Amino acid sequence: MIDKALREPKESLLSPLVRGPLRRIHPTGVTVVAAIVGIAAAVAAWQGLYVAALILWVVNRLLDGLDGTLARLTDQQSDLGAYLDILLDHLVYAAIPMGLALAVNTPAGYLALAALLASFYLNGASWMYLAALLEKRQAGARKQGELTTVTMPGGLIEGAETVVFYTLFLLLPGAIVPLFSLMAVLVVITAGQRLIWALRNL
Repeated sequence: MIDKALREPKESLLSPLVRGPLRRIHPTGVTVVAAIVGIAAAVAAWQGLYVAALILWVVNRLLDGLDGTLARLTDQQSDLGAYLDILLDHLVYAAIPMGLALAVNTPAGYLALAALLASFYLNGASWMYLAALLEKRQAGARKQGELTTVTMPGGLIEGAETVVFYTLFLLLPGAIVPLFSLMAVLVVITAGQRLIWALRNL
């Protein structure tokens, strides 16, 4: 919901690091390290090490914000890098709730996990194909001047809101059933928003 508004402040915040000590690091390396840290967060959650999982999750998000800025400001953007960024983000987004559900190990937890992952599946289809169509119509991120590889119609749950929810998951692991369920409902609403956008604009 607020991702577009946060992109430029994030870029301004990270640019001194990128122009300074990090300028020789390849952005794809940062993407891969971010994924490894994210998977480590999932494993820590599975083992009930929630503070460690939360710290690793925060590091994952910082690195995920850094790779794109690094690529743009050092002129190392690539289609492969953007693809890996999205793919590995989704791996981490699936792994952390799975780790939490395994730690709690209740039928209600697994059911809420299934609902959450199903909502992600639906939402992924709702925005990825729209992004492809917008690129096909020459109305993508570059045309709109966005600081991202592909554009997508906005919605209730985007990256920033996902960070908030996952942080709550790790802070309140005993509440994953209502939290997973709430996020699943909001993600389905987001997919519905994009369907309405498609009906009006395609």
